[in-house]
Amino acid sequence: MSFINEAILRAMVGLNGIEARLTDVETRLNDEKGQTLAEYGLIMAVIAVAVVVAAVVVFRDALTAAFDSATACLDGTTCG
Repeated sequence: MSFINEAILRAMVGLNGIEARLTDVETRLNDEKGQTLAEYGLIMAVIAVAVVVAAVVVFRDALTAAFDSATACLDGTTCG
């Protein structure tokens, strides 16, 4: 009889430990403190990429002229 009581007690303690671990996992999954910061970071990254792409499109001609001028200066043909 003592063996059965001990087995039942061990089973109940084991199940209680599993329940505690599952509750801990559920609490960690529902914690959204860092999630908001990550979302803001992603939004800022998308905005930064959009600004860079827009600047390249708007200043395409000026950038091409600047690189052509720098290339010509390095070749030694014209500077200034």
